[in-house]
Amino acid sequence: MMPKPGAQQRARPPHQPPPRSTRMLPQDQQEPPSRPPRTQKRRKRRRPGRILLTILLVFLLGIGAIWAYLDFSINRVTAITDYEGRPAAAEGTNWLIVGSDSRAGLDPEDAERLVTGDEAAAGGQRTDTMMLLHIPDNDTKPTLVSMLRDSNVDIPGYGVNKINAAYSFGGAELLTKTVEQNTGLRVDHYAEIGFGGFANVVDAVGGVEMCLDEEMRDTKTGITIPAGCQDLEGPEALGFVRMRYSSSTPRSDFDRVVNQRKFIGALVGELASPATFLNPFRLFPLLSAAPDALTIDEGDHLHHLVGMAWAMRGLSSGGVTTTTVPTDSSGQYWDEGLSTQLFDALRTDQPVPESAIME
Repeated sequence: MMPKPGAQQRARPPHQPPPRSTRMLPQDQQEPPSRPPRTQKRRKRRRPGRILLTILLVFLLGIGAIWAYLDFSINRVTAITDYEGRPAAAEGTNWLIVGSDSRAGLDPEDAERLVTGDEAAAGGQRTDTMMLLHIPDNDTKPTLVSMLRDSNVDIPGYGVNKINAAYSFGGAELLTKTVEQNTGLRVDHYAEIGFGGFANVVDAVGGVEMCLDEEMRDTKTGITIPAGCQDLEGPEALGFVRMRYSSSTPRSDFDRVVNQRKFIGALVGELASPATFLNPFRLFPLLSAAPDALTIDEGDHLHHLVGMAWAMRGLSSGGVTTTTVPTDSSGQYWDEGLSTQLFDALRTDQPVPESAIME
């Protein structure tokens, strides 16, 4: 049959294959549908070592952040300065540790709970406790020396007066200078804690266990601590380290400084105990209380405090030599000969002679 005139036939390009028939082929003859190339990557296996490393890094970053926060938050004061005639640096490291009787920051309720009285009744701000901690550079035991608060010494610029008056006259700086001038030892670090801060730290660790041979009753403050082993909480602990008007402290300040050293040894043991660091109900209150409780020299840092605590860890077990600056028969002035023996031994990192050890 001839095509109609004028009709145009669609030319099939010579290079194109003829169209396939649309007739359905049997299933076994059909070509399988083409699949797109696989673009999914194989899932990487998580390695236990990498997970542990990540956890460790997070832990270390957390510890670093807490450390930086604490170091930044601790109160600082200018306590150690250079001046003409200052003792030269010698062997070992010396800490001046001070317990201030300041009532600053205590509201009336806290003052009543801690039986401290107010600042005016106390006759101004003074130091209730003064200790010199010597950490040797050799294998000699550290030495913790108590200085009686009512000892008469020469206070630079003020003449002879009770040593705790130096803090009232010129704060931490004058007290440090007074200790250096009268001991001949250079003070390298300074740490101070007040009434409220001390009680808060004790409460944060859940109290400190002390075993008393007899009841302690302070006739001045009315605080009573029964005999036997017990956990002393903030108010009782503060009463214990301050007590000197009691039948159980017949030597007054001499007995009080002995009790202070005993308590500090027990407190350091609590601070270093796993029961504190592994218990968040103790650890976090402690981390919260410590910065406000402590005052250190402007040149000191947290790692210095850790070193001090580490040196004092043997207080309860006899790993630290403890003594009081020897006094004359009146108890008001340092014994010149014995105190010189004591301070010379510390200056040269030698054991303190038995004759210079006074309890």
